Amino acid sequence: MRSSKPRSRKNNNRNRPQQSGGNVPNRVFDSSGPEGKVRGTPQQIIDKYQQLARDAQLAGDRVATENFSQHAEHYLRMLGAAQKEIDERREAQERENRERQAERDRERAEREAERAAREAEQPQAQPAAAQSDGDVQPDVIEVIESADSGLVETPESKPRKPRPQRKPRAPRKPASEQSEAPEPEPASDAAE
Repeated sequence: MRSSKPRSRKNNNRNRPQQSGGNVPNRVFDSSGPEGKVRGTPQQIIDKYQQLARDAQLAGDRVATENFSQHAEHYLRMLGAAQKEIDERREAQERENRERQAERDRERAEREAERAAREAEQPQAQPAAAQSDGDVQPDVIEVIESADSGLVETPESKPRKPRPQRKPRAPRKPASEQSEAPEPEPASDAAE
């Protein structure tokens, strides 16, 4: 049974809308000119056709000179239009960014004004409440220190016990003396 998908890969892009401008300055083009294919970015193609026009002019071929010049002019127009579109998009983006920033600044100013208004209302409301209660609360909380702080002691917080000093080691005997007469270790060293 055959699949309903088209077998040709050429038709895959037919339904997609063409991007106007796209990434023309960096896009690679294949230009079929009178001297064969010229491949590269628009700027590279312009440079190549201008070089071919100079060569044709030096050879005295006015028709080829005009032909290469027209090919270079075509890509120059394409590059100019793409650059203009890029500049317009950049300006629109900058305009949108400025508008968003202005909106954020307005919102921030409104919030600050609301906060200032609330702070101005609060001090007036508090003295009235304190006078009506007759009981004034202190601004400072007294801290009562006790022996039990409720904190867990850690090994780092405990003072260290001094370690007993070790006895110096006896000097080693040369290897030749050790192989002749092996000596047993003293029992006092083993106890430590």
